[in-house]
Amino acid sequence: MGCTNENETIITHNEGYNTMDIALIGYGKMGRAIYNAAVDRRHKIIEKFDTTNTLNSAALQDTVCIDFTNPLAFRTNYKLIADNCKAAIVGTTGWEDIRKEVFDYFTKHKKTLIYAGNFSIGANIYFKIIKIASKLLAGFEGYDPYVVEMHHREKKDQPSGTAKIIADILHQDFNKIVHPASIRSGWIKGVHEVGYESMVDKISIKHEAYTRDGFAVGAILAAEWVENVKGIWSFQDLLATKFQEILK
Repeated sequence: MGCTNENETIITHNEGYNTMDIALIGYGKMGRAIYNAAVDRRHKIIEKFDTTNTLNSAALQDTVCIDFTNPLAFRTNYKLIADNCKAAIVGTTGWEDIRKEVFDYFTKHKKTLIYAGNFSIGANIYFKIIKIASKLLAGFEGYDPYVVEMHHREKKDQPSGTAKIIADILHQDFNKIVHPASIRSGWIKGVHEVGYESMVDKISIKHEAYTRDGFAVGAILAAEWVENVKGIWSFQDLLATKFQEILK
């Protein structure tokens, strides 16, 4: 899914965003962080749902829906979201097995969907760094990659969506399947480490989230871009244009 010229403009010049009506689907810790980020940027929260609420289709009309729930809730709700909202920003992970079904449904209803295993700008820069490192190290014999991810004890999916993205990058460059090691304990916000081990040395690259605010701000930025993009997009694809501009 390539970037359109309109998309390139909004990624580069995001200062002129319009205020939006937003429906938050999932109002736990992450949902509250998104609420604060949205209000800080002068958006209006029309409705908030937690995972025990039944979605009200009337409350979703003409809103941008931001979904940070859980895999079961998203599987139950995605059709109602596509039927009623203007666009959807989905940070829920763990639905990869029905990805084509979800994409086809949003496409059929001509609704924009922006999804990500991780909406943090810092984490997406981390992916870019890993991609460069992996290409370089895969070009030499002797380096063996690994992934370790750590999250709070309440996180249901493992490995995390972020770890799966990293594993995909490593698979592309090293042509081997890398199984991330997952740790669930305490109140860890999110730690991901990629290592490249050899007989003579090791290179490790680590990203640690201190708060949920980085994910929340990224989700709101994605919501602000929906006016100028159509169809199904990964957040990584949307950021690619900005990265290219910065690095040229």
